[in-house]
Amino acid sequence: MTTLPTADDLARRAREAAGRCGVDLDRLAGDRPVTSPVNGRPLASVRWQDAADVDGVVIRAGEAFRAWRTVPAPVRGQLVRRLGELLREHKADLGVLVSLEVGKTTSEAEGEVQEMVDICEFAVGLSRQLYGRTISSERPGHRLMETWHPLGVVGVISAFNFPVAVWSWNTAIALVCGDPVVWKPSELAPLSALASAALLDRAIAETGAPADLGQVVVGGPDVGEALVAHPGVALLSATGSTRMGRAVGPRVADRFGRSLLELGGNNAAIVTPSADLDLTTRGIVFSAAGTAGQRCTTMRRVIAHVDVLEQLTERLVAAYRRLPIGSPTAEGTLVGPLIHDAAYKSMQDALQAAQQQGGELVVGGGRRLADEAPDAYYVEPAIVRMPEQTDVVRQETFAPILYVLPYRTLEEAIALNNDVPQGLSSSIFTSDQAEAERFLAADGSDCGIANVNIGTSGAEIGGAFGGEKHTGGGRESGSDAWRSYMRRATNTINYSGELPLAQGVEFPI
Repeated sequence: MTTLPTADDLARRAREAAGRCGVDLDRLAGDRPVTSPVNGRPLASVRWQDAADVDGVVIRAGEAFRAWRTVPAPVRGQLVRRLGELLREHKADLGVLVSLEVGKTTSEAEGEVQEMVDICEFAVGLSRQLYGRTISSERPGHRLMETWHPLGVVGVISAFNFPVAVWSWNTAIALVCGDPVVWKPSELAPLSALASAALLDRAIAETGAPADLGQVVVGGPDVGEALVAHPGVALLSATGSTRMGRAVGPRVADRFGRSLLELGGNNAAIVTPSADLDLTTRGIVFSAAGTAGQRCTTMRRVIAHVDVLEQLTERLVAAYRRLPIGSPTAEGTLVGPLIHDAAYKSMQDALQAAQQQGGELVVGGGRRLADEAPDAYYVEPAIVRMPEQTDVVRQETFAPILYVLPYRTLEEAIALNNDVPQGLSSSIFTSDQAEAERFLAADGSDCGIANVNIGTSGAEIGGAFGGEKHTGGGRESGSDAWRSYMRRATNTINYSGELPLAQGVEFPI
C-alpha cells in the first residue's frame, strides 16, 4: 500500500501554496531542480543567480538604507507589523512549502511559521524601545549619553533545517533597527524563501517603504561567498556548520565587518535521581527525535545518573519503538525524512563508529520506506549506550542519534556536558532546587541556553538565541540581540559655557 504522496501531488501542492503567497513557480522555472525529501523527487525547478549578481543587490540595498535609516523606528515597525499579518494569513501555505522542501511534519512546519509571526510582534514592540543610556558625567554642566543608530546592509545566510524562521529573526529586527536585508537561503529550500520574500515585498509596497529593503538571492555557495566578502554588507548573519563558520568569520573580520554566527550544537540533558521520569522521557524524545534530529538544538546526549540509567533507557526505548515514521504531510507522523542521502550516510557512519568505540545500539538506526521511495531517506531514530564520552560522541551528527552516558556525581555530569567543542543548548531534569541552581551557575553549563525540566530544543523568541565555543557566540531573536543590528555612539553635550577637561587635565591656551 502506498504511504507516500506522489510526485505530481507534491508538485501541485507546492505550486498552489507558492501561488497563494504571490510566487508563480511556472514563471520562475529554471534548470535547478528543487527536490523534496518526502519522496526524493523534484517539486519544481528554479533559476539560480550567481556571484556577479550580488554586487548589484547590495548596492540597491545600500540605497534603500540611506532612505530607511532616517524613518522613525516606530514607523519602521509598521512595515514589520504588516509582514506579521501576512505571515499569519499565509501560515498554512508557508507551512506546506517548509514541509515539502525540508521534510518537517505539518505541526513543526507551521510552528516555524508561527515563530516568524511571533518575532514580528516582538519587533513591532521593540521599535519603540531602542533605548540608549544617560550616564553621569564627571564634568559639571555636561551630559553624557549613548545613542543607537542603524548599522547598514545585513546579509543573511540560512540553513535548510529552519528555512524561513532564521531569516525572520534577522529581518524583523533588522528592519525596525533601520537596516535592509539581503538573504541567501539554503539551496535546498528556495521555494519557502521566495514565498517569504514575496510576502515582504507585498508589505513593503503596501506601506510605502523603499522597494529594496528585502532582497533574496537564490544560488549556490558562490553567492554566499560573495555576500561574505562584500564590503557593503555591514553585518553578516550566517547559520550552518562549525566548518562553515570557520570560513565565514575570518573573511568578514578581514574586511572589518561584523558577523553573527549560529553554528553547530551537541546538546545534552543531565537526568538526576530526583527527576520526574515521565516528564523527562517526553522532553527527551521530542528534543532528540523531533525534526528527525535535524535541529541545531537537537538533544544528542543524555547524561543519566547510574541509579536511573536503566529505567530511563527502558522508557526511551519503548517510546522510540512507538514513534510514527513516515510522510511529514500525513496526520499523526512524528518523524519525517532526513534531508538527503549524505545525511543518511553520516548517520550510518556515526553509528558504526560508536559501536567500534564501545557503544551498544539499543534501538533504531534502520531505514524505512526504501522500497517505496529509494531516493528518500526515512530512518528509525537511534539510541546508543556509551560507556564514556568518545570522539564520535563529541562530534555533531545531524541525524537522530541519542547517546546515553552514565554519571555518579553532579560535578562529573556537568563536566561531561561541557566536554564537547560546541556550546549551544543544555538542560537538566531534576526536582532538587540546589541541583538546578548548580547547573545554571557560572561554573555549571557552559552553553548559551541552559534549561531546567525541559529539553534542549523549542526556544521561544523572547530570549536571545545562540551559543558559545564552536557554536559561534552569536545571539539572534529576543532580549537585547537587536544591538547587533545597530551602531552605538557615545555623546557628550556641554551646556556649561566652560570647557573643563576630563580626568582633571589642564590645557591652558
